[in-house]
Amino acid sequence: MNSFLDINLGHKKYPIYIRKGLIDELGTEIRKIYGGSKIAVITDENLNCLYGGRLFPALKAAGFEASSIVLPPGEKSKSFDTLLGIYDSLIDSGINRSHLIVVFGGGVAGDIGGFAASTYLRGIPYVQVPTSLLAQIDSSIGGKVAVDLKQGKNLVGSFYHPKAVFIDPELLKTLDKRFLYDGLAEAIKYGCIRDKKLFLALSDYNTIEELNESMEYMIHSCCTIKKELVEKDEKDTGARMLLNFGHTIGHAIEKYFNYEKYTHGEAVAIGMHMMTRFSEDLGMTRAGTAEAIRNILCKYNLPHCIDIDDTSKIFEGIKLDKKNVGDHINIVVLKEIGDAEVIKTSTDFIKEKFDFAAITRN
Repeated sequence: MNSFLDINLGHKKYPIYIRKGLIDELGTEIRKIYGGSKIAVITDENLNCLYGGRLFPALKAAGFEASSIVLPPGEKSKSFDTLLGIYDSLIDSGINRSHLIVVFGGGVAGDIGGFAASTYLRGIPYVQVPTSLLAQIDSSIGGKVAVDLKQGKNLVGSFYHPKAVFIDPELLKTLDKRFLYDGLAEAIKYGCIRDKKLFLALSDYNTIEELNESMEYMIHSCCTIKKELVEKDEKDTGARMLLNFGHTIGHAIEKYFNYEKYTHGEAVAIGMHMMTRFSEDLGMTRAGTAEAIRNILCKYNLPHCIDIDDTSKIFEGIKLDKKNVGDHINIVVLKEIGDAEVIKTSTDFIKEKFDFAAITRN
């Protein structure tokens, strides 16, 4: 299968390529969109060990001079200290606005690498080569780039789109099972908000082998939904907010545990289940929807509830969500699987009506 999508924002257009074995053809593909000579590759230590021996020869074969910026893996690298180190490396490598950054990694590398590209010399071109399932179906597409603050996740960022996104599903073969399931949480999200067929397909797979056989279909389905929502709402003020389903609670959970206990997808999984229990209790969601979400999360070893000593801190984290305006909060609610809407309500309503203690219950 060789899939191609085009994101068209009016002022900018860029392609998404989905093809097995793409890593070995990356130099040739980049040469089609970039005529310069110098490339800076931003990646992490694990990926550099796994794929550096394939990535850099592919770039060299296409005539590129490629330097590397290798980050420690993990969410803690998405900080201003790391960002300053990236700037220093770009300067030391002589990278200027006529050159290109290649971000080769998962969500962390994609976010901070894209943010570095958006701010270094007031912006230089870059491409995304996502290596995790979460990055392939979500974070590499749509131009959101960011770094974290100690107060919360992605609180400093911008919208800065790549010149292209190159997705190689074969890179997922070396992904730890936990992080494969982490990405599946985002795939489940897409099924919940827009694609009941995808949700049912994910519910029906019986083995990892069946899932892997359908991986390109799943990636293409998720990327298509992301493309459509980004084209409608580039700056995340309307329809694109649907992609935030489960994230408002999820980000608060990640922060509560200092980004150490749960992956992003695991936290989002809990957020999706808890938000649907909440909306179902209020009669906003078809009965049985939360149970369907719980069942699919359990199928893929994803959590749906947690133990928290001080649930008030979850509410404080929710209040910091980027999509909040004044005393109002935008929440994503399912009417049923495959049909979601953004509801504008008050933080007081959430505090009064949401059963935060339920986060600790099955």
